Amino acid sequence: MYSISHRSSDTPKRSGGKPRQKDSYREAKSPTRFVTTPGSKAPSGSVATRPARPSHGAARPASRFARPGARPAFGGGRPQSSGGRGKFARKSTLDFTKLVRKATPANDAKIPEIKHMFNDFAFSAELKANIAKKGYKIPTPVQDQSIPHILEGKNIIGLANTGTGKTGAFLLPLIEKVSKDRNNQFVLILAPTRELALQIEKEFRDFSVNMKIFSAMCVGGMPIYHQIQSLSRRPNFVIGTPGRIKDLADRGKIRYASFNNIVLDEVDHMLDMGFVDPITDILNAINPVRQSLFFSATMPPKILELVKKFVGAHVKVEIASRDHMTSIDQDVVRVRDEAHKFSELKRLVAMPGFDKVLIFSETKRQVDKLQKALEKDGIVAESIHGDKRQSQRRKALTNFDTNKVKIMIATDVAARGLDIKGITHVINYTAPQSNENYTHRIGRTGRGANKGTALTFVTN
Repeated sequence: MYSISHRSSDTPKRSGGKPRQKDSYREAKSPTRFVTTPGSKAPSGSVATRPARPSHGAARPASRFARPGARPAFGGGRPQSSGGRGKFARKSTLDFTKLVRKATPANDAKIPEIKHMFNDFAFSAELKANIAKKGYKIPTPVQDQSIPHILEGKNIIGLANTGTGKTGAFLLPLIEKVSKDRNNQFVLILAPTRELALQIEKEFRDFSVNMKIFSAMCVGGMPIYHQIQSLSRRPNFVIGTPGRIKDLADRGKIRYASFNNIVLDEVDHMLDMGFVDPITDILNAINPVRQSLFFSATMPPKILELVKKFVGAHVKVEIASRDHMTSIDQDVVRVRDEAHKFSELKRLVAMPGFDKVLIFSETKRQVDKLQKALEKDGIVAESIHGDKRQSQRRKALTNFDTNKVKIMIATDVAARGLDIKGITHVINYTAPQSNENYTHRIGRTGRGANKGTALTFVTN
């Protein structure tokens, strides 16, 4: 095994262990190799796999992206992912049958009926004005079903995919609740990543304009003394990641017992990242008379344990949705070597339709190297990974989100929790280590009613 590590206050060492004080993002090389059976016919929507060499004369299907007269870039043959070599090779658990699949029509899930308009909710005039300023009139299904219960003070377990409006579902009623009782209502919001926490804070600021309700952002990678200063003003909302929140609590700057509202966003991701212990400590110490809002895409056993132990009576809001992967065209890009691989990448991102491209590479070093190589050839790109300062990451994400730059290169830190609208393509420049990582990576495209494309580079 061969890996590069960086640790942060956002992520503990591993699930079940004690959190460390520095950021942690495991970014290992991905030496994987996979082959297709020569002459075999893969089922529709899949790639047949087995450890065998194809015959030299095996035909390779043409690609819609291939240059006239050029060697085909996609599909067939004997693909092999790029990554480490020799005895340092790390075997991937990725299910390669998912690498080639056509998007399918969105007909396998019933869209829930919307029963309210935003004006129907018991919000103050100021909050309604801020909602209207953002152009929102009709709530999403998770907002439509959650907001009335939260306004009534009920605990909520909300199950819905990322990008369905969960942030608004909990922020809007909590802002309304705080606006009516600023001296006694305090909210702690926990998110798995710095990027998601920053997105939540941005939404909070937009929704609370001119309402004299303030927040403190508490995440790793940013100066802690600024956060301590913000906390000293006794804000009604504290938004952060479990690692930094615990750090500040250990320093005596946060008193869990002072919070009587708690939100856990993307709970399944937080548990995947090893935040079980800090979350349990927080829930044990927070005010027992509280309103608890848990939002997650899935409900694994560990979340059920937390719900049974800490939530008590609650309303479950579950938004049925079709498999997000069905809205994404998935394919592989076959290349001969690193030079050919880089050449193909440049050719692809210059093609019409590649309007907003997220490129994944396994290590921080690879991300930096790829960005420099593209910019050397006149292709502007941003990048994010665990070694970047938070100000750098925020600037890069803003430029990408606002379409000032159309290419973002990232490690897997960007695959969880980010909600960047309009990504047309996800490119796996190096193959991910697992099926789960692959799913999270390509899930950045094809969101909502949009169709997306995911391409994975593999070497002959």
